[in-house]
Amino acid sequence: MNVQNPSPGLYNEDLAPARERHWGAFSIFNVWTSDVHSLWGYYLAASLFLLCGSFLNFIVAIGLGSLIIFALMSLVGYAGEKTGVPYPVLARASFGVWGANLPALVRAIVACFWYGAQTAAASGAIVALLTRSDAIMQFHQNTHWLGHSGLEVICYIVIWALQLLIIQNGMETVRRFQDWAGPAVWVAMLILAIGLCIKAGGFSFDHGIPQAVLLEKTKDAGVTGEPGSFWALMAVGATWVTYFAALYLNFCDFSRYAKNKAAITKGNLWGLPVNLLLFSLVAGVTTIAAFQVYGEVLLHPEQISAKFDSWFLAALAALTFAVATLGINVVANFVSPAFDFSNVFPRLISFKRGGYIAALIALLLYPFAPWDGNASHFVNAIGATMGPLLGIILVDYYLIAKGKLNVEALYHENGEYRYEGGWNVNALIATAVGALFSSILPNMTDLLPSWWGTYGWFFGVAIGGVVYYVMATVRPRTAAAAAARA
Repeated sequence: MNVQNPSPGLYNEDLAPARERHWGAFSIFNVWTSDVHSLWGYYLAASLFLLCGSFLNFIVAIGLGSLIIFALMSLVGYAGEKTGVPYPVLARASFGVWGANLPALVRAIVACFWYGAQTAAASGAIVALLTRSDAIMQFHQNTHWLGHSGLEVICYIVIWALQLLIIQNGMETVRRFQDWAGPAVWVAMLILAIGLCIKAGGFSFDHGIPQAVLLEKTKDAGVTGEPGSFWALMAVGATWVTYFAALYLNFCDFSRYAKNKAAITKGNLWGLPVNLLLFSLVAGVTTIAAFQVYGEVLLHPEQISAKFDSWFLAALAALTFAVATLGINVVANFVSPAFDFSNVFPRLISFKRGGYIAALIALLLYPFAPWDGNASHFVNAIGATMGPLLGIILVDYYLIAKGKLNVEALYHENGEYRYEGGWNVNALIATAVGALFSSILPNMTDLLPSWWGTYGWFFGVAIGGVVYYVMATVRPRTAAAAAARA
């Protein structure tokens, strides 16, 4: 649709409802292959495998988690397909035309953290390959800049810069890149898994890692119960769901280009529960086979590839994983902040400029490397900040608005979604209450039990959504908007 006379502070061509919608199921599917098939995705899956204790437990925990992910992504995706608007514009319906800048900036900041984490992971794969040379290894060991080795800094900057080339022609370039980058990692994954299984003399699902080793490797995971216990499996499923916390919010950035609702359903079905489970199983097989071959738990694929005798196999694995990680960064951590920063200053910041800002912030974060450490802790802590936002947006769209938004009004500062001066107080209060229990109390105090942080995102979604629904019932949006206009 064409927006008539939009307010300049709420509109540019990148934020406008999508006019061309030719993304089919395959493109939607590859949003998920690009998002999942990364070094961080592998690392998380392998780490969670240790908590499960067996393949059967792993399948159950990851499988149930993947079904939850599918359901939530479909809800968000349908909203994007129906309205044609990106995440920060959709958020205007629940937060107000100016208040939507709050959830937009939260999502953008999280994306900047993940941008840095994924870039560091991709550069780490290249470092592992290059240090097979004795001369480069000496440089790596003896040169240090900004808290990292000189080689790590150089590789990080090169990978960081390469990502900027992918988005030069906007979302269509992103689509073409992800259509081959995501599937490519399956080649590397299978080569890695098959090669290790052959080297181990075969593979059986009955093989595993000794319980004593599992206990040692998971002692700092912050999970109640031993590996394989009910509570450990619950934590695995919860962490797996939380890993996608950022994309629940902005999947509509992609689904707005879908041909129809069926394309989203089909793409999500194959890209999420099916693809997630298969990818996770391959990560589990690789972890066990590597343990049998090398006698140690190797959770990072670049650690495994560094041990290969063959330069060719090592280079193939490192480069493929690096490319795949570029894919997730572009999909999850460039597109979203590009729209989010553009939403704040649409007259000054285009899609491309917004992405450049995110990339610059990720570069500035590199010396501090806040993503280093336990994978589960990082995922749960950063994901919990976005739980209340999702709860509010879904409750507003499906329960309050009944799936019917005035898309035109989303671009007018004095329209239906102005509320109180452009801010919906109901949403702000619900966000504050939800964030208190999802992120602030579990991460900054000892007032809640230690296990609370593992499920912080879920508490955020539920509490934020319930508080918003109650307040919207007591103080309906129409009444608030009418009062504001009066």
